[in-house]
Amino acid sequence: MCLIVFAWQVIPGVPLVAAGNRDEFFSRPTATATWWTDHPHIFAGRDLQDGGTWMGISRNGRFAAITNVRDPSVKRSGAPSRGKLVADFLAGASAPGEYIAGLTADAGEYNGFNLLVGDGNELVWYSNAAVQDERNGKPLAPGIYGLSNGSLDAPWPKVVRTKAQFSSLICQGAPEDAYFEMLTDTTRAPDCRLPKTGVSLEWERVLSAVCIQSPEYGTRTSTVVRLFADGSAALDERHVQ
Repeated sequence: MCLIVFAWQVIPGVPLVAAGNRDEFFSRPTATATWWTDHPHIFAGRDLQDGGTWMGISRNGRFAAITNVRDPSVKRSGAPSRGKLVADFLAGASAPGEYIAGLTADAGEYNGFNLLVGDGNELVWYSNAAVQDERNGKPLAPGIYGLSNGSLDAPWPKVVRTKAQFSSLICQGAPEDAYFEMLTDTTRAPDCRLPKTGVSLEWERVLSAVCIQSPEYGTRTSTVVRLFADGSAALDERHVQ
């Protein structure tokens, strides 16, 4: 994923609502969300190049998602696929905090990432990038959050805008279609508000949209996830381009 907004323990009976876009090169082979044959309790899309996923749920109410941290200066070729971190949590039985504690020793082997892992009782955000945030690696407090390719709640224009819209939809009790409509916004941020992440100005402009459009790279799927208090989960995915 490259943009996720989520409400944690805000709605009675629905501990988690998350909505996000996956941005990727169109040439990268991908399977749409389904039950996995090798892990029948996992429901998620799949990266057919490396076998992992960007967001998924399990039959027993587990949830995980990941975004890359954008910093070309420290990107290493040959690093393991970050999508494996999502798949491993969904396939396992460790509590979210336990999973993160077991991951931290080897986290430096991966290129920069933000990982969300949770169930109905606990949701943990962890980044292996050099972030100064006391929430890193610890259970999150109830609230509404936004995450893109920087740190949690980094004030990038698309994070700020989508988080505000998402908060409004949560308050309204809006239907699922409204969340998907929110994720179709192709508006680019003005230059004066663009973050500086180490890519060219033109790419900062392209990547500033909620729904990214360019010839070779862009938003490929939008996803809405819900975890319910009874331990069940639901994931709806829509193909964008």
